[in-house]
Amino acid sequence: MNETTDYGASNTGANEESLRMVSSQPIGNEPASDEELRPHVLGGFIGQPRLKAQLQLFLDAARKRDVPPDHILLAGPPGLGKTTLAMIVANELEVPIRVTSGPAVQHAGDLASILSSLDTGEVLFIDEIHRLPRAAEELLYIAMEDFRVDVMVGKGPGASSIPLTLPRFTVIGATTREGMLPSPLRARFGFTAHLDFYPHDELQKLIERSANVLGVNLGDGSARELALRSRGTPRIANRLLRRVRDWAIVHDLIEVRSDDVKEALALYQIDSEGLDRLDIAVLDAIVRNFNGGPVGLNNLAAMVGEESETVETVCEPYLVREGFLIRTPKGRVATEKAWRHLGITPRDDVSKPF
Repeated sequence: MNETTDYGASNTGANEESLRMVSSQPIGNEPASDEELRPHVLGGFIGQPRLKAQLQLFLDAARKRDVPPDHILLAGPPGLGKTTLAMIVANELEVPIRVTSGPAVQHAGDLASILSSLDTGEVLFIDEIHRLPRAAEELLYIAMEDFRVDVMVGKGPGASSIPLTLPRFTVIGATTREGMLPSPLRARFGFTAHLDFYPHDELQKLIERSANVLGVNLGDGSARELALRSRGTPRIANRLLRRVRDWAIVHDLIEVRSDDVKEALALYQIDSEGLDRLDIAVLDAIVRNFNGGPVGLNNLAAMVGEESETVETVCEPYLVREGFLIRTPKGRVATEKAWRHLGITPRDDVSKPF
């Protein structure tokens, strides 16, 4: 992201490791980056139509009332556009945005320093907000509701608390694990937006837009092939588009055809369903080594040479969502779809996909 120093004077005392000043606008003729692929207005954001309509109404009402909007919580899996929406909100409101993350705020004092440096109307974006330390969460409760922080002066029996009034500001929290947020913190957000995985047609539009920004000439059907392999996630779609762009540059292609997309992604072991090397290894282990399952997570992870957490959090959500895998009390079971995707005739008692 583009760091600016326009607001350095108002950032005195803030913890530099846990805070970045970010402009919501691109600067100059910078090379295309992930940030430049992001739209800067809500109208340019592709997908999530219901959420966009809700957020547009929310922001329009705040502008008409001429007050900063209520705090916003963006929840959903990684890569669906939570950070992009936070940047868009700041840009639509024409205010600066401060960016930090839950793990970067290690002490309540870090957060107090950030909050005390905010100006009226500013947006504070906290990524992975569910990972804030408990002391920082409790400080944030008061700041979000009463717009004040209590600064402790001194130590021991002589310590005293001095309340510091804050200007009205807007917190935008992003989380991939909404269930891990404490109820008191979740209740202080006036608007909660849930982002869903993208259907293929919306991903296709997003890929076509990104291709124009990156200067990639996609032929008929190329964007569709990329969309089918992007697991419903814009971040993955843009990443695969970059790899296809590399392929086109190396092979001196003027236009990228659908066959070129297939060949390029085959090199990176991305198949027609968006499954990568690890996904295929998991399914192959269940089908070939465990006769379709059920198999326990630890045994499965050992078979593919990965940590159990990696298999459970990286592979399984997509495999389950797409009907390749079923979680049962006895373990993981491959569906008929998984068998056929591997080119193996399934057993007669194999579960059919959802």
